[in-house]
Amino acid sequence: MKDNRPINLDFTTIKLPLAAKASITHRISGIFLFVGMTFILYLLDLSLHSESEFMRVQALLSRSLVKLLTFAVLVSLIYHFIAGCKHLLLDLGIGESNEGAKIGAVIVLAFSVVGSVIVGLWLW
Repeated sequence: MKDNRPINLDFTTIKLPLAAKASITHRISGIFLFVGMTFILYLLDLSLHSESEFMRVQALLSRSLVKLLTFAVLVSLIYHFIAGCKHLLLDLGIGESNEGAKIGAVIVLAFSVVGSVIVGLWLW
């Protein structure tokens, strides 16, 4: 049987709703968080060896590139946590409608921006 459905492989022409973009971004932040935590765990391990290593980590954290990487990992953590809470609410049946999904995505983005600003002010 021949399938007559159109196939669109040009991803630039596909218009995704905000809830779908938030869900995809949640997955991407999870991947980045998994990779980025190796950096954070390395700094933690280094800081726990001795007092001199702790001072070295403090010196590393004063560099702009290290601050930027730390900021990126923390922002990823914030976004992933908030979007994960939204997904848990979806599992409970809260916000499953189209309008609820859109409102949930806006709330996730708003809380993530506020959390990112707080982390940015804390780091710098």
